[in-house]
Amino acid sequence: MKLKIEFSGGLELLFGNQKEYAVDVPCSEQQLTVGKLLPWTRDQLLKDRPELFMKGDSVRPGILVLINDCDWELSGTLDAELQEGDKVLFISTLHGG
Repeated sequence: MKLKIEFSGGLELLFGNQKEYAVDVPCSEQQLTVGKLLPWTRDQLLKDRPELFMKGDSVRPGILVLINDCDWELSGTLDAELQEGDKVLFISTLHGG
């Protein structure tokens, strides 16, 4: 399934300083969900410090997830179903000081 994945708020530093990815995520006959996309993103795109991106099966607290510019909490969080061409944006709200 072809998706656009973006990272912002400093998360791009964990992904090789690349903010945008056009990806083709393999999926079986079942629907691709954010819960399935997260480990794929960690395993395929993440370059450094996975503990700063994921905690358990979800993103770390302080990371906003938007699906087509809509908060994933309105779409079912980990169970949110993705469609061909969707944009998934990860934004870190945590900043050092």
